[in-house]
Amino acid sequence: MQQLETHDPPAPVVSFRQLLLILAAVLVGTVTAAVVLPIWLPGISHSLVASEPKAYWYLSRASGFVAYGLLWLSMVLGLLITNRFARVWPGGPLAVDMHQYGSILALAFVLFHGLILLGDQYIGYTWLQLVVPFASLEYQPLAVGAGQLATWLLVPLILSFYVKQKIGRPLWRAIHMTSFAVFLLALVHGLASGTDSDRIWAIMLYWVSGGSVLLLTVYRVLMARLPHTAERPRAT
Repeated sequence: MQQLETHDPPAPVVSFRQLLLILAAVLVGTVTAAVVLPIWLPGISHSLVASEPKAYWYLSRASGFVAYGLLWLSMVLGLLITNRFARVWPGGPLAVDMHQYGSILALAFVLFHGLILLGDQYIGYTWLQLVVPFASLEYQPLAVGAGQLATWLLVPLILSFYVKQKIGRPLWRAIHMTSFAVFLLALVHGLASGTDSDRIWAIMLYWVSGGSVLLLTVYRVLMARLPHTAERPRAT
């Protein structure tokens, strides 16, 4: 519990080598599915890029919601830790581990969400358009760019777990404050560019996720403004 009491940066639960292996596996697997596989197996390629079903587009949409859900989970757990609610659920150490795992898995699914579109022929994204924010003007450039910015901001957030001893707690916490920008950009990206944003289940997801993060953030700010008095020792 001492870690939660002082808000010290938690130790990484995934080694840096494991992190690189996870991201490399996602990159290689996604590029293989989107670019290499259709070249090797043109019959499969035809079924994937035909007018129906648009497999790559569906995979991107599904993985986008998974990535957003994981990002939301990571945000909520991070706020629960700082608000001390994590003592009640799911428990301090477990909350810290889930917070980090959620961030890493969110990045993995975000990479899949974007790079799998290399195989989609409807818009025909290039590597440059997928990697550089606002580089593509074909479809919702501002909303898509917001999602790309969120991805780039998420990278240093995750890497900060591995350099916390070198950069110190103040800078580590300053970097983690950008998580609010990441979540807001991801929310804007989903609302404005998602083809499912008008569906009732998607609307409920965005309301519940955005509302819960807002409430926990307001509570955190209010608690930080309250004066903290040191506990006086009892007289013997």
